[in-house]
Amino acid sequence: MEQIYRIKYLKKFEGKSLRKIANITGHDFETVKKYVEQDNFNIEIRPKQIRSGKLSPYRDLVIKWLTDDIRAPHKQRHTAKRVYDRLLEIYPDEFDASERSVRSFVAKLKAELKFDKNASLPLDHPPGEAQVDFGEARFIENGTTYDGHYLNISYPYSNGGHTQLFKSENQECLLEGLKAIFEHIGGVPTAIWFDNMSTAVKKIKDYGERDLTKGFLRFMLHYGFKSNFCNPNSGNEKGSVENKVGYHRRNLFVPLPEFKDLREYNKQLLNRCDQDMQRQHYKGIGLIRDLFEEDKKEFLKLQEIPFEVYLHEFVKADNYGKVRFDTRIYSSSPSVAGRQVMIKAGAHDVEVLDSDCSLIVKHKRLYGQEKESMIWLPYLELMAKRPTALKYTGLFQQLPLTLKQFLEDCDYECKKQTLKIFARMTADTDMATAVAAIEEGIRCGARDADSLWVTYCRINSGSLPVMDVPLPDTVPELNRFTPDINVYDELIVSGGFKS
Repeated sequence: MEQIYRIKYLKKFEGKSLRKIANITGHDFETVKKYVEQDNFNIEIRPKQIRSGKLSPYRDLVIKWLTDDIRAPHKQRHTAKRVYDRLLEIYPDEFDASERSVRSFVAKLKAELKFDKNASLPLDHPPGEAQVDFGEARFIENGTTYDGHYLNISYPYSNGGHTQLFKSENQECLLEGLKAIFEHIGGVPTAIWFDNMSTAVKKIKDYGERDLTKGFLRFMLHYGFKSNFCNPNSGNEKGSVENKVGYHRRNLFVPLPEFKDLREYNKQLLNRCDQDMQRQHYKGIGLIRDLFEEDKKEFLKLQEIPFEVYLHEFVKADNYGKVRFDTRIYSSSPSVAGRQVMIKAGAHDVEVLDSDCSLIVKHKRLYGQEKESMIWLPYLELMAKRPTALKYTGLFQQLPLTLKQFLEDCDYECKKQTLKIFARMTADTDMATAVAAIEEGIRCGARDADSLWVTYCRINSGSLPVMDVPLPDTVPELNRFTPDINVYDELIVSGGFKS
């Protein structure tokens, strides 16, 4: 800046020519001319240039991932490590940026988008022990979105871990998840650390003693492990699993998992956790897989008899045979209307049993916004016996519209047979398939139960059922006729036909 001032001074106050100033200052003539003519010396503020280098082709994709994260729970969003792993998965042949450069790249993008980041601390323990905690994760099953929970178990010595995804964190989910993990690893940790979750602890007493829930106590006795509980509000006492909760969320549940069946997905999760152990321990003391083998040597032997996880209670069915459990409604059978039945609820299913503990129906357990589950088969069988009273029941209003219209146009016998066929279809496949077959049959002009059944068989088997037709003795037996085409060969001669 001092040189520029001198050039301006020589010209303005001493009247030197541009050539003379160039000779005096030693600067190029064009440089002298430039600064003599310059009259604006304000500082221009410019944004800092972000040099992304190798990562520039992936900028839009990464921004999309980070933007999509806004719709996901706060703890279920992309980290720099997850971004790096996904770019390697998607572009295995062309992506060659380092993890460090990706971390810097993502940090700059998050700063632009005003995102935050979280961290957690690890904790060490002896071989054979474990820590357990739940995390929250959103997922999509068969197109329905659930704000669910995932059970995490970590093995602090090896830094290994497993997880299972559920729609709740009730006691059935806790025990079902632990049972699945025990069976998968072929053993039981000697001691397991928990926080004071209500599914395990009823009350915290003086001197650190605790009253445990009966279900958890039975589970603990069955598998023989020792349970340890953290002090209230002391998550740092089980820092290993606190860290694992975040690790599983970032590496297994980003982006939001989407699947058809939760139980099948949980089996895949266990295998993915095994594969994740093919990496170095964070302290650099060896592979997690090898250290986990040392953990397993200390594990307790798995019981030959598996623990059956369920909650049971007695409830009274209403006049329609419906029962209320866990604030939700499940159908049973009109045969038990107004009577007491037993609910046997697991993490995924709810069974309704009669007074003899025989199964009436089995439902998929309801979670989230799901409020009622209806299994029609027991009701259809009753309605088939009482077709005249069908229209005056509350159940008639809950039937599919297509079936209601068809039944209103039927006479007594047609109505009775249609309900029997409908019950048979539902028992053979499911309600949706049966309704689809009826709609197709009506569209094709079916006006009786037999025609509807034929349509159902055509849709689901591809062909009509073959029926044996007994013939009376008066029908003569016909000999099998085999045509002889040699006679046609005699008519053919070389070059054409006989004239």
